[in-house]
Amino acid sequence: QVQLVESGGGSAQPGGSLTLSCVASGFTFSNHGMTWVRQAPGKGLEWVSGIYSDGSDTYYRDSVKGRFTISRDNAKNTLYLQMNNLQPEDTALYYCGKHRSDYYSIGVEKDYDAWGQGTLVAVAA
Repeated sequence: QVQLVESGGGSAQPGGSLTLSCVASGFTFSNHGMTWVRQAPGKGLEWVSGIYSDGSDTYYRDSVKGRFTISRDNAKNTLYLQMNNLQPEDTALYYCGKHRSDYYSIGVEKDYDAWGQGTLVAVAA
């Protein structure tokens, strides 16, 4: 069955870096757009980044532009999120999601048919 398994979360100080990974199985990873979303305690879901199936197009929310980089290795069925210059407001549970098609869509949960279990990122001094 379809599985998405995130890893790489943890604690970081402001200005620090973390790299999240999402290993996919049970479907043809290279055919699907992917996304990273996050949910901070007591807040709603935020779309952080998205990437086309072939990596040719990406999206970043304004607050992470220039700090986060999404990438994928279709040969390894793995999605990444490189996070630099982390800030306390980046603290959240981060989830990867599989789009039903080969692109991404922002803010439309029904366009995604699988989510990982989440990995926690905590940024504090």
